[in-house]
Amino acid sequence: MTSWVGRTAAEIAAAVREKRATPREVVAEHLARIERLDGRVGAFRLVRAEVALAEADEVASRGDLAELPLAGVPVAVKDNLAVRGESNLVGSTATPDTPAEADHVTVARLRAAGAVVVGLTNVPELCVFGTTEGVHGTARNPWDTSRTAGGSSGGSAAAVAAGMVPIALGNDGMGSLRIPAANCGLVTIKPGTGVVPAGISDGDWFGMSENGPLATTVEDARLMLSVLADTEVTVPDPPGTHRIAVSLRSPIAGVAISKPYATAARDAAALLMKAGHQVRRADPPYPMSLGVTSLTHWTAGTAVDAQSLDPGQLARRTRVHATVGRRFVGRVRGGASREQLRRRLEPFFAEYDVLLTPALARRSPRSEPWHERGWLRNVMANTNYSPLTPPWNLTGWPAMAVPLGTLPSGAPTAVQLVGRPGSEAVLLELAERIEQLRPWQRTAPLD
Repeated sequence: MTSWVGRTAAEIAAAVREKRATPREVVAEHLARIERLDGRVGAFRLVRAEVALAEADEVASRGDLAELPLAGVPVAVKDNLAVRGESNLVGSTATPDTPAEADHVTVARLRAAGAVVVGLTNVPELCVFGTTEGVHGTARNPWDTSRTAGGSSGGSAAAVAAGMVPIALGNDGMGSLRIPAANCGLVTIKPGTGVVPAGISDGDWFGMSENGPLATTVEDARLMLSVLADTEVTVPDPPGTHRIAVSLRSPIAGVAISKPYATAARDAAALLMKAGHQVRRADPPYPMSLGVTSLTHWTAGTAVDAQSLDPGQLARRTRVHATVGRRFVGRVRGGASREQLRRRLEPFFAEYDVLLTPALARRSPRSEPWHERGWLRNVMANTNYSPLTPPWNLTGWPAMAVPLGTLPSGAPTAVQLVGRPGSEAVLLELAERIEQLRPWQRTAPLD
């Protein structure tokens, strides 16, 4: 008997379209794996077992089954995006427990493409922090369960890395796709502004948040991005030769890059040079004020999301984050600092097509009750391990995380690829070349 757990989304969809598998058997196998493993991983807040099987049968009966790009593919959805009939708690007890009347547009597109939503995944409260724990559960890294999966799409990343689903939907406001993807050995892309519908919380964190895929292969990431964007993201033919800058410098002053992540970036640079690309060491002209700009936008986004909630029901770290951010909302809403950053960085991206950096500065924090810890301790822990992701939310430009290398513990390391607006296909092309030259183990060895 063929097992569909551990197969890619592309493989599963092809098998369902060709009637070599049914959506029900595929979904049932993944639900069994969730039941067996999620007690150790903590990926899901809600598993839709009975409903998902019924929806799998609906997919099987569709007249357009043979054309569906995600036919019968189980997918997990981050718990800040609406799934029809389910409450959207965003990791908090302060949010209303009211079933959504309609799917978020990205969820609707996944379902239209034949995907089956098997559950909603854990997030930190209001999706604020780069670790995922709280009143609804703790998402651990399947490669090293003593460590957090990251955040805020930590549950979605953990679900994919554990083989509980082949792909998952998340979003990224300061690195919330790239951070957990880098921790968990996954491929993700934060698309540039306007490529995929956002509609995340109240105002998308001033336009910084984007929805995107979490996958184990570049092919699956491209496939899911095409569905989310409602347009095919194609591979250039023939592939181009690109000017790539490699930077090992943290954008935030005083934060050092640890050896495993610096090594990953150097190794990726060597692979891309071997593939014929022009690769040079060069640092973007990050302003000294970038840390302050990141903090003001990060806290202000939370202040907007929390404005209608009872602060007494929020965790202390969230409440303080929102309180700090309230004073910055007006200034951030104007967008002047983001436009200044774009203008400062545009000449660099005129000289180089793509920027290659480590994805993280160091391994993720231990999986502990960070939601019970103080605000400053959380901010410092987040900043010290993930200083490289926020600039590209501020600019609104596309950025990827791609697995490469390992930590001494055996958990994955990763690199980040950043491009100018409209370069999603170029980033995916380079990521695919890295994957071809240095394939990675796609799921964690939990069995």
